[in-house]
Amino acid sequence: MEQKHTISILVNDQPGVLTRVASLMGQRGFNIDSITVGQSEEPGLSRMIIVTSGDDRTVEQIMKQFHKLIDVLKVQHLSSGPMVSRELALIKVEATPATRAEINGIIEPFRASVVDVGPASLVIQVTGDSHKIDALIELLMPYGIKELSRTGVTAISRGVATLAKV
Repeated sequence: MEQKHTISILVNDQPGVLTRVASLMGQRGFNIDSITVGQSEEPGLSRMIIVTSGDDRTVEQIMKQFHKLIDVLKVQHLSSGPMVSRELALIKVEATPATRAEINGIIEPFRASVVDVGPASLVIQVTGDSHKIDALIELLMPYGIKELSRTGVTAISRGVATLAKV
């Protein structure tokens, strides 16, 4: 059964590492649903969080391929255990003075906030899991979404967990 998988990869912070990881996925026919990269807890190392779709066999193949890359130090299949995942979205929505209160009423239960107000628009910031963000976007569509920017998923394992060493 095809499902979403979240994989954490600890890599050397070197030019070209992201390109090699993305190329490996493309060459093997694996799609990247989202990818985020940033500093890790260790100086000189970055953490990549990749979300991809596939069955268990597919994710097993992806993990084996990552282990073969030189700059990859650790790999963890986060979605195989308890994890916390979040995404950030900025949504620019059409808003007149008459619809602003209505839009505020929609975004409040999502704990979203207005971060910019223009003459005919609002920029809304929301964080949470992908389903929460998808739900807010769907509710805002009737107002007219002018622009949308999403960060992609970032995630971390819950509790005390160690990454599998390569």
